[in-house]
Amino acid sequence: MFPECPMGQRRAFFRNALFVATLALFATANAAGRPDFLASHLDTSVDPGVDFFEYANGGWLKAHPIPKSESAWGIGNEVNEELYARLRTISEAAATAGPSADADTRRIGDFWATAMDVARADRLGVHPLDAELARIDAVRSTADVLDTVFAFKPIGVGGLFRIGVSQDEKDSATMAVQLRQGGLGLPERDFYFNTEAGVAKIRAAYVAHLARTFELLGRAPADAKTAADRVMAFETALAQASRRLEALRDPEKNYNKMSPAELTAKYTPSIDWTARLAGWGLKPSYVIVGQPEFFAAEEKLLRETPLPVLQDYLRYHLVDAYAEYLSSDFDRAHFDFHGRAMSGQQEPRPRWKRVLDEQNDAMGMVLGRLFVKEYFPEASKQRYAAMVDAIRDTYRERIERLDWMGAATKTKALAKLASITPKVGYPDRWKDYSALVVGRDSYAANVMNAARWQFQDNLSKFGKPVDRTEWEMTPQTYNAYYNPSNNEIVLPAAIFMVPGVPDAEVDDAVAYGYAAASTIGHEITHGFDDEGRQFDAQGNLSGWWTKEDAERFTVAAQKMAEQFNAYEPLPGLHINGKASLGENIADYGGVLLGLEAFKKTAQYREGKSIGGLTPTQRYFLGYALGWMSQQRDERLRQRLLSDVHAPAKWRVLGPMSNIPEFYEAFGVKPGQPMWRAPEDRVRIW
Repeated sequence: MFPECPMGQRRAFFRNALFVATLALFATANAAGRPDFLASHLDTSVDPGVDFFEYANGGWLKAHPIPKSESAWGIGNEVNEELYARLRTISEAAATAGPSADADTRRIGDFWATAMDVARADRLGVHPLDAELARIDAVRSTADVLDTVFAFKPIGVGGLFRIGVSQDEKDSATMAVQLRQGGLGLPERDFYFNTEAGVAKIRAAYVAHLARTFELLGRAPADAKTAADRVMAFETALAQASRRLEALRDPEKNYNKMSPAELTAKYTPSIDWTARLAGWGLKPSYVIVGQPEFFAAEEKLLRETPLPVLQDYLRYHLVDAYAEYLSSDFDRAHFDFHGRAMSGQQEPRPRWKRVLDEQNDAMGMVLGRLFVKEYFPEASKQRYAAMVDAIRDTYRERIERLDWMGAATKTKALAKLASITPKVGYPDRWKDYSALVVGRDSYAANVMNAARWQFQDNLSKFGKPVDRTEWEMTPQTYNAYYNPSNNEIVLPAAIFMVPGVPDAEVDDAVAYGYAAASTIGHEITHGFDDEGRQFDAQGNLSGWWTKEDAERFTVAAQKMAEQFNAYEPLPGLHINGKASLGENIADYGGVLLGLEAFKKTAQYREGKSIGGLTPTQRYFLGYALGWMSQQRDERLRQRLLSDVHAPAKWRVLGPMSNIPEFYEAFGVKPGQPMWRAPEDRVRIW
């Protein structure tokens, strides 16, 4: 129900950026006689057998420290600066276009002008939330609390649980109502319990942030501190009832189908789900509940928690959801916790960049049409569509050669592979935003209207045929995803963009390492990772593997989980090998697929060096370039506890140490940190 990236990273927009653009820029420089970009990025003081990530990227990273306004920085961010500037020009022009402009231009202009009017936001203070705060003040019973929670869902305020409409995992042709655990103010349950010193510091900062929020709402400091402690205790109890991050990756255990009446009777007597859903125009015969025990525990907590505590819980989640769109004091308080304490930023990002991020969240496909027209030519789309075919053909050959998979499972695996739908660049049909109301009353009002529009857009899918043409990401998003229910890979234009430089000037070694391996091959492999492999060619959760093949896969996957469990990026904090298993399998599979596909190219066959690097070395360095980034310890700590992706450095070190050709290309020797004995190397695809 909840896609891998869009909801969890709703402000990603251009923050991560266009690595391929950088490849092209440096490739052009090389063609003009300047030093090869890959060679210029190396830190030759590091042996690749000791730390391949630092060897590949260290020179560039040393020359590009993290700016004060950022929690992380990579080569793509710098290319991204140009893109931000161009989109700012588009938005500023739209803001002065006048009444004769088309509706989408007016939406962009009104959103931009209102969001950039800091003086107006400061005059309004918290008043854009007056109606919602008055609703909380009027709460007199648990039923009133629930009324408020349900009223806040359409405006994007996350209280108590998550709800939405998406494909039924066991019937991919049906759109179903899905319910999941939620309601926490910290990113994941383990933030409430992990004893590592840095995590304990975050907990203390969170309580202080809660208190500061209540003070901004007019409470005396002592009263605010008491309220903060009580809200923290309530959330800690919610966290205790929540499943761990790794447990959420089991699709079977997180699929519990029941009628709304059964959910009410067995787990939440105080919530009449039939009536509540009908209030949104939904009359489902069943719902899918991810974690029924969470809802039972939450029911008990609602009965036992004093109403003033529940009111403060609602106040905080409302204000925190909208703080960035209110006056400067609320915005600063939001940054002090979410930016400084959680992510290590030393100062806020410029407002105009944050507004562009939010504008993309509100009406991303409107901007997407402009983006694609200017930055993604048809030739680029054709190149990467052809690369998808090359990776798929290579995967087919690898599956056919597997010695651990039986014939029956191979037949179904090959059928699933052949059925994968690739979406490259941008959608064939653009989303209609004509019902989205954007004005110039307040920044918060526009964000609230956008949230309502998105919520209603989601609910409108219930009872209709699944729209398999829809995209969950905008073309200008630097990301990609595999959707198991549609058995599709979605590759937005930004992941491949070469703004202002011919795409043909990126040599195949780099393109196959960066694009084919870390994006195309990675996403296709997700269809066969520990979670994706449980969905069949039609996108249904089903047991299509033989028992013997499933057991062999599980043994091999466990070896990878143990490999990543051993990595300790911060003292006392290890990578969660089980939670990150799917991503690590996809990285490993992507490198294997990209390498074998690259071996079929003319560049590989000719074997000529560029910048003193062989084609195979350039391939592996091209993959490493995709993860050329660094992050502050605060952000690293946050991601280790809440992200299913391993940190960038270990997304290079981990898969490389399992690939024999890597050892040969860089002369890795036994006893070096990058060396893994042959019997210890993961072997799946």
